[in-house]
Amino acid sequence: MSNTELKKVCVYCASSRQANPVYQQDAKRLGEILAKNSITIVYGGGAVGSMGALAEGAIYFGGKVVGIIPRFMVDLEWANKKISDLIIVKDMAERKKKMIEDVDAVIALPGGTGTLEELFEAITCKRLGFYLNPIILVNTLGFYDPCIELLEKCVSEQFMDQKHNNMWTYVNEPEDVLPAIFSAPDWYKDARHFAAI
Repeated sequence: MSNTELKKVCVYCASSRQANPVYQQDAKRLGEILAKNSITIVYGGGAVGSMGALAEGAIYFGGKVVGIIPRFMVDLEWANKKISDLIIVKDMAERKKKMIEDVDAVIALPGGTGTLEELFEAITCKRLGFYLNPIILVNTLGFYDPCIELLEKCVSEQFMDQKHNNMWTYVNEPEDVLPAIFSAPDWYKDARHFAAI
């Protein structure tokens, strides 16, 4: 993928305000980097935690941020009122579907079960050929080490093919995200033909 092809990314991240501040700092840096490169961010629409920090970093540098959030979260006043493009959907399933539509890459920052569910759904969609673009895990403080080990175990135990190791890339710093996207291996349009090994 070239610089000119990368226009919009989906970022999965958390809303926790109690996690190590380093996670929010990395989220903010990622927002800044994406904004400075004129890359639109699609994220979960939250106002706090890594979600809020990601949006804040991007907005500060004039970046475009699209939030996609279920109605019940708006009713709970979890929506980020600082972003101009907020799309309200009926439920979590519709949110996940819309977040990954027409994006050039998926980026997963550390997070809880919601973030992990989104990440694994993106990996599953890629395995089945519904989504073909890069998936980048930002491994702040080694957060994704157990996840990467588990995915590699899925391959070594032959629940997945060796080719499936190319579905994701992990980096340690937000500054490494764009180079990882540009150097990610192309994925197979016929991926579903070897999805079941």
